Parts: sequence; structure tokens; C-alpha cells
Amino acid sequence: MNAPPPGWYPDQADQRYVRWWDGRQWTPHVQPARAPAPQGDGSELELSVGGTGDAASIQQQVQQRAAVGGPVAGGGGTLFSEPVLVINQQAKLIEVSNQYAIYDQHGRQLGSVVQTGQSGAQKALRVLTKLDSLMTVKLEIRDATGRPVLLLTRPATMWKGKVQVQRPDQSPVGEIKLANVWGKPRFDFEVGGQRIGGMRAENLRAWDIKVVDHADQQIGQITKTWQGLAKAAFTTADNYVLHIHRPLQDPLLSMVLASALTFDTIASQQQ
Repeated sequence: MNAPPPGWYPDQADQRYVRWWDGRQWTPHVQPARAPAPQGDGSELELSVGGTGDAASIQQQVQQRAAVGGPVAGGGGTLFSEPVLVINQQAKLIEVSNQYAIYDQHGRQLGSVVQTGQSGAQKALRVLTKLDSLMTVKLEIRDATGRPVLLLTRPATMWKGKVQVQRPDQSPVGEIKLANVWGKPRFDFEVGGQRIGGMRAENLRAWDIKVVDHADQQIGQITKTWQGLAKAAFTTADNYVLHIHRPLQDPLLSMVLASALTFDTIASQQQ
């Protein structure tokens, strides 16, 4: 099968953008799929400094940085069936909105996460201030076809953060709540007012986070992986590996899938 010719093609991580294909591979170069509004909505301030990763870098994150020993058996090729997910944040010199790509352990993209509902004023406030925690953040987890599968909302807050998890029809799944302010971050998964699990950071910088069930038995692990010197020096973009240790049922499965993004949205973005 012949590769497509060089050119701009829709970015699989965010359909609002196009990415340059050089005839052999995707490059870090992206631009809006259409011209910004005349008054400017803040999108033109986003300057990408790198792509979300290729198959080799994804596998390196999984096997070396997250210490997942070799390929993990199982998985059905979807966000809800793979035992290992790699969540890479789009790196930008100036970050106006959160964007992530989600891969399986072999480097195949299974979906994306896109921030939605931002006004031009909110984008400007994010660029000019450090008031991210005072703004409501809405994210859509999308499958490989771009169809939303989960909706995440972090309400504006000055204190303990939380994320509301919903189905695409806006029916509630549950809430992921920050359980403490000081010390190692801890989160609880609550469904219908009942705790069904949570996350427990193993260190203050939260590079390693245990995912537990209602009995505090470990069912998974989230590992923050170093994004490389170029990104670390100039951006706040973070990469995570989510390793689910055993098959899970909903609603716990949906809460765990949202957990790595919740941690980044509540904890890492405020550090």
C-alpha cells in the first residue's frame, strides 16, 4: 500500500488542527484546520513544540519508564478493553487548552482528549495569569473515530478539586474527588455517594500513583513518564502510563479510565 503524499492532514488528536505528513511519517508541525476568527480567540497563541509520540517512544515509556515488563496480554483494541494506555499531552510553548492523545502499549492511537467550551476570554486569562484552578475545565475523551465516550468536568474551585464524569448523553457516572490538600495527593472515586475506589500517590511529586478498589486493593498503576529535555525545559506537558492489572466492570472501569486525566487536571496543572 502506497503512503499518502506529503501534505497537511487532519490531526487525529484534535480535528481542529492539521498535521504535516512528510511522505514517511508525521512531523511535529501543526496548524489550525481553518483560519482563526477575526477578533482572535486565543488559538493562534498555541505553538506546538513536538508531537505526541511515535510507536518507539510509546513503547519506551511503557517498558522502560513505567517498568511494565514486556507486552501485557489481552486487550480488544479499544479504550475500554486495553490493559495499558499511554496518555501524552500535546506540548506547546504557550498552552491555551489541554490536548492529549491516547495510545495502546504498542503505539497505536486509540483515542484523544480535547478541551471544549473555552471562550476567548478564558483562553486569554489562562495565558496571562496562573488562575487555571479558578476556571471550569471541560474535557471530552474520544475514541479513534472521534466519537465522545466520556465527558469530564472540573468545576472552578479554590479548594479541594473534583472531576465529574459523565456519559456522552450527560448521564452521570460518578465523581473523582481530591481527598486531601497537604501531603501525598489522594483521590476517591464516588458513585451515587458511595466510594468505589480511588488513587493514592506514592510520593509528593506524584510520579507514581496506585489505583485501588473500594477495599483499597491495588487494581492498577499510573506512572508519570519524563517527556524529554526539550519538552521539560519549555512546557508543562505531562505523559502518563495507565496499567490496569485485571479486567474491570463499569462504573469502576470508566472511573479508572478518567483517573489519569483527572490527576493531571487537578494535581499536576496546579503544581
